[in-house]
Amino acid sequence: MTVQPHRIPLPATTGSATAFTEAWLANRRLSEHTRAAYRRDVDSWLTWCTGRGLDPLHASFLDVNAYARELEARPLAPASVARKLSGVSSWYDFLVKLHAVTANPVGGADRPHLDRDHSATLGLTPTEVDALLAAAARAGTRTHAMITMLADLGLRVGELVGLDLIDVGHDRGHRTVRFTGKGGKPRRRALTPGVSTALDDWLGERGPQPGPLFVTATGARVDRHAVFRLVRRLAADAGIAEADRLSPHSLRHAFATTARAEGVALEDVQDAMGHADPRTTRRYDRDRFNLDRDPAYTIAAARARRNSP
Repeated sequence: MTVQPHRIPLPATTGSATAFTEAWLANRRLSEHTRAAYRRDVDSWLTWCTGRGLDPLHASFLDVNAYARELEARPLAPASVARKLSGVSSWYDFLVKLHAVTANPVGGADRPHLDRDHSATLGLTPTEVDALLAAAARAGTRTHAMITMLADLGLRVGELVGLDLIDVGHDRGHRTVRFTGKGGKPRRRALTPGVSTALDDWLGERGPQPGPLFVTATGARVDRHAVFRLVRRLAADAGIAEADRLSPHSLRHAFATTARAEGVALEDVQDAMGHADPRTTRRYDRDRFNLDRDPAYTIAAARARRNSP
């Protein structure tokens, strides 16, 4: 018996750009957070095209350039513009494979230059993270569990809010949480004692019913925007400077910086954060330019030991 391959329904006409988007997303192994972000990015491009009477299947790199310049004028950070264009580029790559378009117009576009050694996200010091956790503990068990998980595991906010109760488990003596990371990769992380305690406190209030791990009073899944607002409110309560510029990603930065400062190997931090490229991990390491870490000191100390009587 021959097994027929699963086929994704494709649009009947080349003018159905939205249908192409759904076919493209169905063809990718993506987390729900990533899928939603890609859909927003492509929808933004399609809306821009509609407003100018432009068929996106006949757009050129000049059109993409014009779109990018308008994004920059909003203003959006170069990294945000680059991310939006990356989503649109992936969409066009899919259309090229389907022979719906002959070329990807984003390929020849003028994309923003990104400094791979710098991140615009405002980070937190270990003392500030402690203050934020103390404020979270005062705010309730759900808040404390979410913030502790962000701080101790360095999760992305989409990974946090996408968790279900069934994702919490055990593996070889470790209490763990599993989730779908960026790029649709299945991942598993160990829970620290602090996370476990905070999580148990929340689960005692939440109850054992299946579904989202973090739910609202109405039983709905907590969304990422609520976590953004929560981090800023807690930071203000904790007296942290520039609280209105912080985000859940600030805790991810703090995780990487503190781990490296405490001597955790770059490769281990990279694996924990789910980065494919170690340069991305280094960008999060705010202490990497500390001259105390200059390898010249290590080499000189080793030479001194070799030549000591």
